[in-house]
Amino acid sequence: MKPLDGILVLTLEQAVAAPLCSCRLADAGARVIKVERAEGDFARGYDSVIHGESAYFVWLNRGKESVMLNLKDPEDFQLVLRILEQADVLVQNFKPGALERMGLDLEELRCRHPKLITCNISGFGEIGPFRDRKSYDLLIQAESGLASVTGTPEAPGRVGVSIGDIATGMVAYEAVLEALIARGISGQGRDISVSIFDVLADFMTVPLMHYDYGGKAPKRMGLRHPLVAPYGVYPTQDGMPLLISIQNEREWPQFCKVVLQQPELGEDERFCTNIVRVRNRPELEALIAAVFAICTREEMIARLLESDTAYGELNDMAKLSTHPHLRRVRVDTPSGPANIPAPPALVNGETPVLLGVPDLGAHTTQVRQEFGGKA
Repeated sequence: MKPLDGILVLTLEQAVAAPLCSCRLADAGARVIKVERAEGDFARGYDSVIHGESAYFVWLNRGKESVMLNLKDPEDFQLVLRILEQADVLVQNFKPGALERMGLDLEELRCRHPKLITCNISGFGEIGPFRDRKSYDLLIQAESGLASVTGTPEAPGRVGVSIGDIATGMVAYEAVLEALIARGISGQGRDISVSIFDVLADFMTVPLMHYDYGGKAPKRMGLRHPLVAPYGVYPTQDGMPLLISIQNEREWPQFCKVVLQQPELGEDERFCTNIVRVRNRPELEALIAAVFAICTREEMIARLLESDTAYGELNDMAKLSTHPHLRRVRVDTPSGPANIPAPPALVNGETPVLLGVPDLGAHTTQVRQEFGGKA
């Protein structure tokens, strides 16, 4: 038995954020009915790298039932209403106001079905001057200021994955779970609104507070941390980059003694706290870089392990694919099996068995028969 067995979720979704939310609900045991247009969720066409299937779609739509409907068709619209009569959760990321224009008033719907939980995902939220803007992940990385603190000193950059969409999907999932718990106590559903902008603004709290209260924002520093030092990448003698991080004042003297083999630096007033290390970063970086430059990768890793200094390697996708800590699970797709990263949470030490990815409209006939509607 899974935690959400018996929970029925209807989704009107596309792309990443809402599908990620409903995917996690499906992983937890909910029955997720995904409504798609005749052309399908446009994420189906993002790429074709998994046996002709989109990597995004395979990742985010396992365990769902795909129902192909035209919401402008009166009979199909009535079918959606009949599903909602039995649904516990509605997840949707249509443009704000789109459902109302179709005749689906969520406030009225919740009045008729007070136990229903509705989750609305958008770019900028339900109110405000940008409410009606089209909005995609990178655009909101830019609008939220995230791009301004990402990249190199020479130019801002995009986070390498759709971080806004992904984080928003997880926040929505968390909010739906909270609503289900609250409904178990009160018997009442909830109206949830999550915007990508709000999620990324929350992530930007520390840089924003530095601007609001310190008068300046952290600088872009590539593979360096603007507020912690040393925390970044250093090439070894054989050209292999290693990343290190000193997070507290207990670690610094040990790092100086074992890794740098200059114990006196542990008490040096230029470097004895993180605040002064950041202030004197150029001198600090030069000292560390000089030591790394005369050690091979193996020699430096031995020192880092001896000193219990946190370190990592700068891996690419080839190294991630064979990483000893990468757990994978099999997911069946319409075109063949895929081995994808496993859901991050291990429960009782077990990696879950995941259900397959649906072909477009694969469950249309079944759902019509179950809830009533044209064949």
